[in-house]
Amino acid sequence: MEKLPKGGVFALIIIAVLLITLFKSAVTIDSGEAGVLFETFGEGVVTDKPPMAEGFHIVAPWNKVYVYEVRQQELFEKMKVLSSNGLEIQIDASAWYEPVYDQLGNLHQSLGQGYLQRVIQPAIRSAARSVIGRYTPDDLYGSKRDAIQVEIYQETKKILDKQYVQLNEILIRDITLPNTIKDAIERKLNQEQESLEYEFRLVTASKEAEKVIIEAKGKAESNRILSASLTDKILQDKGIDATIKLAESDNSKVIVIGSGDSGLPIILGNQ
Repeated sequence: MEKLPKGGVFALIIIAVLLITLFKSAVTIDSGEAGVLFETFGEGVVTDKPPMAEGFHIVAPWNKVYVYEVRQQELFEKMKVLSSNGLEIQIDASAWYEPVYDQLGNLHQSLGQGYLQRVIQPAIRSAARSVIGRYTPDDLYGSKRDAIQVEIYQETKKILDKQYVQLNEILIRDITLPNTIKDAIERKLNQEQESLEYEFRLVTASKEAEKVIIEAKGKAESNRILSASLTDKILQDKGIDATIKLAESDNSKVIVIGSGDSGLPIILGNQ
């Protein structure tokens, strides 16, 4: 086999070196990601420039690029915390978070790619313990659940705002109480509901009685006024008017002219 001339070997070596250099220098940042540049012979992590955006980049082969996901991410967390009266409560929560894009270099320099375990999880657990410790199991089971969720978010956010991490939301997905406490709370709520229903029935019955009394008083007053206004003369005139109307009616009847108890004519019909 013919040996390659020395010039050809040298050319192959140069090509190989160039390919290796190009391979090590080429960096592709995928969608939803950003890169932090580390300059080996410079000042280390680049913090005074924006992160490397999505797309294809060429960097010096002796430098490194650390890729971070900059989309919103979700952390599922199960925690056991104590209520104000010392009972153990289990909370299932979700946290929506993302790194602060413009501070990605500082995040990498101070916390690195394990920032989730280094600051986010401890911050959420600390805030949850602090907030839940101010409430009783009744509060957790009742209407204060939304307020507790907001408080945990606010306390966690205070911590993470100093750590180059943006906290978007914390959601309390489930709160699990000991069965004995849960049963006791449910019995108490049922008793309160029954008491409210009983009070409602009493109030309704009282109002109904008041209505009947008012109607009875009104009717009695109406009858009194009517009785006071009806004299014998008025009754006689009304009787005469009624007799005339009957006489003019087409109905079959017999009118006997005479005197009844009130001095009015006696009317006998066909029945």
